Amino acid sequence: MNRIHVAVIFGGMSPEHSISCLSAANVVAAIDTERFDVSGVGISHEGIWVRYGVDEILALPATGQLPTVEVGDRPLVSVKQMPEGTCVVDTEGNADVVQVAFPVLHGPFGEDGTIQGLLEMAGVRYVGCGVAASANCMDKHLTKMILAEAGVLVGPYVVVRDHEWREDRKAVFDAISQLEYPLFVKPARGGSSIGISRVTSLGGLEAAIETAREHDSKVLVEQGIRGREIECSVLDGHHGSAPRASAPGEIVIHNPDDFYDFEAKYLSGEQKASVQARATLDDDTRLRVQEVAIKAFRVLGCEGLARIDTFVTPDGAVYVNEPNTMPGFTRTSGFPLMWQASGMSYPQIVSELIDLALERPLGLR
Repeated sequence: MNRIHVAVIFGGMSPEHSISCLSAANVVAAIDTERFDVSGVGISHEGIWVRYGVDEILALPATGQLPTVEVGDRPLVSVKQMPEGTCVVDTEGNADVVQVAFPVLHGPFGEDGTIQGLLEMAGVRYVGCGVAASANCMDKHLTKMILAEAGVLVGPYVVVRDHEWREDRKAVFDAISQLEYPLFVKPARGGSSIGISRVTSLGGLEAAIETAREHDSKVLVEQGIRGREIECSVLDGHHGSAPRASAPGEIVIHNPDDFYDFEAKYLSGEQKASVQARATLDDDTRLRVQEVAIKAFRVLGCEGLARIDTFVTPDGAVYVNEPNTMPGFTRTSGFPLMWQASGMSYPQIVSELIDLALERPLGLR
């Protein structure tokens, strides 16, 4: 049987570059080599595309530091439509016909519809959400608008646009004054909690907005929601059947005055926070979280996979915090851990995602 060729694309120009590299190493390690042939495409911080061998991808976590795509003397690559099919072509003349792409890219310029648009135009099937869903889910403001219109609970928030911040800061502060502290100030289009601040008083608000603006000119100021941080992983259904939700997991913050920031996720082990792959929930709450996750997945137009992050309040209400259309695949990432706790092995998860991508038709759908 001819093996299916999968191009794993990783790195990218977002602040989540290193997390993408770690995710790619785990994905490649889990790919079923009896079914799939793999080529690697690394995108540098500067946006240069280079070829990576499987062994080079697997070695990315070995340094013990946050890895990065190194251009060096690696062949440059591009995606081209050729008579034999869509190919990854490098400057040494090698051309691999690609049947499916796995863009393990997190954050802007990868998870936001940009790479998805390129792959759509190239006629390549790919793992994950399409252009519109990727863009809408990356922009936390648009996400909240779509969810609220569909009747999904979202917390109170204020959007701070670039021109508003430059032209009338008093009006911005007046709008934010309607929210209750603590507040969470974050770039509207970002992930891995990069650029996010927890603010407990007016005195820290301006600096927090400026910190978020270092990553995005559009900023979201959210009112903190008192409740448990419950996550749920969603896989699409096969051939139009209903999406499937994993058993929910939980983020446990060890200090009530802290939050699940980049350091807690990737650098401090379990000192600041820990991930419980299977949250301790009563059956009613578990089912409601799963129902909300699937509803959010559907109304946002997601395909393939997503991780839906929620807050469950003491009175049992389920608020959606945000979706992640290409969640992390590191050793501590919630998406694979929740599915593993639900009975799927890591290789099964990866094969399932590739199979879902191969089922999806090209073009508008």
